[in-house]
Amino acid sequence: MTITLLLDLDNTLLHNNTEIFIPEYLKALSRYLEDHIDPVKLKKALLAATDVMAANNRLDRSLKQTFDEVFYPAIGYEEHQLTETLNNFYSQKFSSLQKFTSPIPAAVTLVKKAVERGYRVAIATNPLFPLTAIIQRLEWSGLPADEYPFALIPSYETFHFAKPNPAFLAEFLAQLGWEEGPVIMVGDDMINDIEPARSLGICTVWIKNSRNVGQINSTPTVTLEEISQFLPWLDATPQDSLEPNFSSPSALLPILKSTPAALLTICNQIDKLLWNKRIQADEWCITEILCHLRDVDAEVNLPRVEAVLSEDNPFLAGKDTDPWANERQYINQDGDQAMNSFIQARTRIVDYLEKIQPATWQRSARHAIFGPTRLIELVNIIAGHDRLHIQQVYKNLNAHMSK
Repeated sequence: MTITLLLDLDNTLLHNNTEIFIPEYLKALSRYLEDHIDPVKLKKALLAATDVMAANNRLDRSLKQTFDEVFYPAIGYEEHQLTETLNNFYSQKFSSLQKFTSPIPAAVTLVKKAVERGYRVAIATNPLFPLTAIIQRLEWSGLPADEYPFALIPSYETFHFAKPNPAFLAEFLAQLGWEEGPVIMVGDDMINDIEPARSLGICTVWIKNSRNVGQINSTPTVTLEEISQFLPWLDATPQDSLEPNFSSPSALLPILKSTPAALLTICNQIDKLLWNKRIQADEWCITEILCHLRDVDAEVNLPRVEAVLSEDNPFLAGKDTDPWANERQYINQDGDQAMNSFIQARTRIVDYLEKIQPATWQRSARHAIFGPTRLIELVNIIAGHDRLHIQQVYKNLNAHMSK
C-alpha cells in the first residue's frame, strides 16, 4: 500500500491571491467576449452560475452541466454558439493571468520527492474551472501535468461536487479507485481543504495562512508554517496513524453521494461497447456491477433504511444478492438504464439520511445474519459495499484502457 497525497493547488502549490486573480480573470474574459455580451451582464451571469455550481448537491449533474444550465440562458446564447470563442480564450488569453501568480519552489521539491518515493500524488484543487485552466495553473506552478504522473486532476467537466462539500473529496477518492492505504490532504484553506477532509475522516496537514486563522472550526491533524516542512513531518509520523476512517455519519453521507457521481465519470471513460464485456470469465463486467448496485439499493438498502426509520427495532431479513447476476441475466441488460435506476434509488436513500437528527443514526434493528445492529452500522455496510464495487469498476477501466 502506498501513501496518497491530495494536494491543494492555489496557495499551496502556487501563490495565487484570488482576491486579485478572480477580478482580473473576469476582466480578461469580459474584454474577450465584449463583442458578444455586455461585460456587466456577463459578470453577473458568470458569478451566479458559479455560485449554483459550487452549491451543487445532485448526484447526476456534473459541475459543467450545472453551470451551463444557469449561465447560457442568462446571457442569451446556446453553448455551441460560444464553444469555439471560449476555447480560444483559454488557449490564447488565459495565460496572460500568470503574472498575478508565482511558483512555490518548495512545493515543486515536495512533488518531485513524493513521486520519487512512489507516492500517489493527486491535485485536489477546487474543480470550478475547465481542465485547461487548471492544467495551465499547474504549469505556472512549475509542475506541468505532462511531466508529473498526477493520479488525478479534477475539473468542472468530470466532477459533480466542489469544495467545501466533503462529497468532493469522497468523489475524488472514488475516481482514484478507493485505493487502500494512508491518505493525507494538504492545503492552506481551513474552510475548503481542512474541514471537509477532517469531516470525511482523512488526515489533514494545514499549511498555515494568517487569513484563515479566524475561521478555524476544527483541528487539523498537523499545522506547518511552510510546505517544505511536510516531508520531514511525514517521515517522523507512523503510517498507521495516517489511515482514513470513513465510519462516521459525516463521512458516510458524502460516500453514498459520491458513488453514482464517480461511476458516471469512470464509466464514461470506457467505450460503451465494452460495458457488457468481462475482463475475466469470473469478473463482473461494468453493466453487471451497475445492475447489482441498482438492485441492492432498490430491493435491500432502501427498504432497510425505510424500515429502521419508520419502525421500532425492525427485523431485517438477510439476502444473498450475488446470484441475481446470473438469474436476472445482468450481462444482457442496458448499462445506461441500470445507472439511471441506481441513481434514482441512491438519491432516495440520501434524501432520507440527510434529514435525520444525529440521534437517529443509533436507531436499532435486528438483522437475520448480523444480529442486533443500528442504522449507522447498516449505512457503513452500504458505504463499504460501494467502495468494493468502485474498486471493481476501476479494475475494469484499467484493463480495458491497457488493451
